[in-house]
Amino acid sequence: MHKFFNDRLIDAQSNNWVDLYIPRGLRPFFKLSRLDRPIGSWLLIIPCWWGVFLSTNVDPNQLNGNSLYLLIACSIGGLLMRGAGCTWNDITDAKLDAKVLRTKNRPIPAGHVSKSQAFLWLILQCGLALGILVTFNRLAIILGFLSLITVVIYPFAKRFTYWPQFFLGLSFNWGILLAYAANSGTLDYFCIGLYISAIAWTIFYDTIYSFQDLDDDKEVGIRSTGILFEANPKQYLSMFIAFIIMTIGPVFYFLSNGDLIQIFILSSGIFFFSLHLMFQLLKLDIRNREGCLETFKSNRTAGLILTVFMMLATLIEFFR
Repeated sequence: MHKFFNDRLIDAQSNNWVDLYIPRGLRPFFKLSRLDRPIGSWLLIIPCWWGVFLSTNVDPNQLNGNSLYLLIACSIGGLLMRGAGCTWNDITDAKLDAKVLRTKNRPIPAGHVSKSQAFLWLILQCGLALGILVTFNRLAIILGFLSLITVVIYPFAKRFTYWPQFFLGLSFNWGILLAYAANSGTLDYFCIGLYISAIAWTIFYDTIYSFQDLDDDKEVGIRSTGILFEANPKQYLSMFIAFIIMTIGPVFYFLSNGDLIQIFILSSGIFFFSLHLMFQLLKLDIRNREGCLETFKSNRTAGLILTVFMMLATLIEFFR
């Protein structure tokens, strides 16, 4: 029987709702799912919204009851799958987490949840997410099952490559493909282009996140783009901003079909999204752990900026 879990995790806010309101015996499970640190859920749900609004920009007739349902369903499903992914990550990384300052008091390495208990929690979350997935069309259901491959691989990537952030990008942005397919019934170069761009965004923000653990990661043998880019972080990360612009720009241009209003709105979205990323770089200090965490968290705002412009472009086109 695990002991009650009262310790606030290092990277969780002191007034988070899990520590304030959840019964002590359930807290370890909620913390396995990172529900005390919701930023990761935002960064998984936002690409799902991008997928929905991309489909409605390609075809405004796709803005209907199904697209509204998908926005809600993907939000709940994204929350569940982010929790499942984090639970799986903690099961596989328990020994490594025990050696890193920021992660050593997570539920499993701290002894508050056993691996078998965590595995049952993982199954419960996946089961609930499956209940949502089966309400989508066949293509989206297939994509949902294929996403499990990326979820399973990610925790092991840090053991064999300095690019685990790339594998995280594959997983975290899969919702673009799934949501687009669920609303439009197809996959095309529009959603694939946005997916590729979003992977670059994930590498950008998760590299910033990884700077928190540089010294510990080196000591225990964990690999990351943070270590790879340590010598010139701003130079390398600026390249990803440029890549994002070069990949997402053509996607938005060609889906606009020469409509100047839609081009202007979507281009404005790219501009303000990229501007936010550049501001992140300007204030980045890789030796300031708290600053890196706050900069990482600010990517929720960046993602929502692009979401708003994509939604606006859809609404204007729909009501014209």
